[in-house]
Amino acid sequence: MAERGILGENLFGTRESTRGPINRYPLWRYLLILLVVALGFLYAAPNLFPPDYALQISPDGSDRPVDEVFLGDAVAALEVEGVDVVGSELMPRGALIRVGSNEDQLRGRAVLDAALNPTGEVRAFVIALNLASTTPAWLESIGGKPMAKGLDLSGGIHFVLEVDIDSAIGKRLDDEAENVRVRLREERIRYVRTGDMVTGNAIRLAFADAPQRDRALAVLAEDYPQPNYTIGPAEVAGRPGLAIEIDQAQIDEIEDYAINQNMVSLRNRVDEIGVSEPLVQRLGSNRIVVDLPGVQDASAAKRILDKFANLEFHLLAMPDDRPSEIEEMVYEGRVRRLQKTIIVTGDRVTNAQQGYDPQTSLPQVNITLDSIGGERMHDFTAPNVGHSMAIVFIEQQQVKQADGSVDLRDTRRLISVATIQAALGYSFRITGLSAREAQELALLLRAGALAAPMRIVEERTVGASLGEENIERGMYAVGAGFLLVLIFMPIYYKVFGLIADAALTLNLIILVAVMSILGATLTLPGIAGIVLTVGMAVDANVLIFSRIREEQARSPPQRAIQAGYDRAFLTILDANVTTLFVALILLSIGSGPVAGFAVTLAIGIVTSMFTAIMGSRAVVNLIYGGRRVEALAI
Repeated sequence: MAERGILGENLFGTRESTRGPINRYPLWRYLLILLVVALGFLYAAPNLFPPDYALQISPDGSDRPVDEVFLGDAVAALEVEGVDVVGSELMPRGALIRVGSNEDQLRGRAVLDAALNPTGEVRAFVIALNLASTTPAWLESIGGKPMAKGLDLSGGIHFVLEVDIDSAIGKRLDDEAENVRVRLREERIRYVRTGDMVTGNAIRLAFADAPQRDRALAVLAEDYPQPNYTIGPAEVAGRPGLAIEIDQAQIDEIEDYAINQNMVSLRNRVDEIGVSEPLVQRLGSNRIVVDLPGVQDASAAKRILDKFANLEFHLLAMPDDRPSEIEEMVYEGRVRRLQKTIIVTGDRVTNAQQGYDPQTSLPQVNITLDSIGGERMHDFTAPNVGHSMAIVFIEQQQVKQADGSVDLRDTRRLISVATIQAALGYSFRITGLSAREAQELALLLRAGALAAPMRIVEERTVGASLGEENIERGMYAVGAGFLLVLIFMPIYYKVFGLIADAALTLNLIILVAVMSILGATLTLPGIAGIVLTVGMAVDANVLIFSRIREEQARSPPQRAIQAGYDRAFLTILDANVTTLFVALILLSIGSGPVAGFAVTLAIGIVTSMFTAIMGSRAVVNLIYGGRRVEALAI
């Protein structure tokens, strides 16, 4: 019966032509294996260079240039305080200072923050913790980079952000107050302005007399029913009035929505930054934990994570608008009067991309709205063609206080006033921003608006979560197991055992190289996947060598080698392919530790097939192929 070996011959060369010497590879196959081995060593090499602890400085609204003088002053300030500075360099958007240890890193951040961000002033510079690469430049120039490691192995950046729940509730109440005003105007019910309508968790309105108050109560009772709201008569500033109070259950719902929406936005922002396997989860009632393993630009990550930016679109005020419905802002040296009514906000943005005006080459942001936002924009602009529309850019800035705490300050800036040439719809553009502002605004809008402002209350670099001692024991156990395999194989299989050891070592090197090239993150479950891969690679060699032993009893040595590889191939292929399918399923539906395990397992299966079959066969062919052999050392 003819043996099936076409698949093995094409992929791994497990069958040779009977017309020439058996157990010989053609030259191109040896060169292919040599190329894979060389690339494996080359791209695994960056993992031999551990990163340095570093402080990254980047401007955040400051006009002071980050140059050699700035960098020298920063290094001098650190050295005066006894921080061990091991190197410094300028970067395209800031500076990087390498320090000796994690303790120096934490102490250095406090020193630079005090020097560069004076108390009572808006934050001028972001001082972020980072792990700076030490990979040689020639390796980086060809794409070499160390394998990213999770927080449970090599650490990363850990943030705790506090959500301003009061702002979320206040924003909701302000929106409801605006809806109340619009509803009363539609019903031609006049109310008396007595100051801010929002007080605590309630909206309070005053009226000229009780009949007006009763009409308003009848109208608004339909819009604000129980149990979410409590509406009733109340005395406001000595006049007949009514109060609309939000029930505690509704407040809790607002809080949950703010936290959940901010978590969604943070996940999107982290994805935009490009961090591998981040962790974003809720902590307590109003805090969110963000772990960023293997970050490459902690400064950019920090600036994006705690940035609160949004847009508001307003029509310019009409001559007959009430003063209470008008807001004044300065634009290009002139005072502009805006209607307080908001057309749409950044919450309705589905896509935002930075671009450049083809006529002026100035930065712009191309905006796409969702269906509701597009309809609302059309409804407001269609009857106002020829009138002007203003765009307000809202940004949150941090101000350090004397006690070390950080207050949040919202700044509203008019960035554009343009005449409405035609009814606008779902797509338009925004100009009037700098290149950096356009880039960050596009990112923030694309990632999703925050439901409430946040501020970073804790930041630190994180070492291995299992503790240094546990990691050392774990690595010792892996190393001891690997060493025992290396010792056992030559004892049991002699020369073939040494070949298996070489293939096993090469498998690990290529596995690390592939993970480094792909940017996969190595976690503790990932190490478990590597250990499983090692076992599967050894198992493949055991199947081959056992088959060769059986064939040697009834065939010449050369035929025994050929038959051993050929007949064990399909068994090895079946076992590895089924395991690969499971790994791909885990990778597609899993996340976090499950995905980390699946990634290393899937890559390890492919590399072990290459080294255990094709690699070891090439070495066997070099030793035994093409010559007369009386016996095999197996």
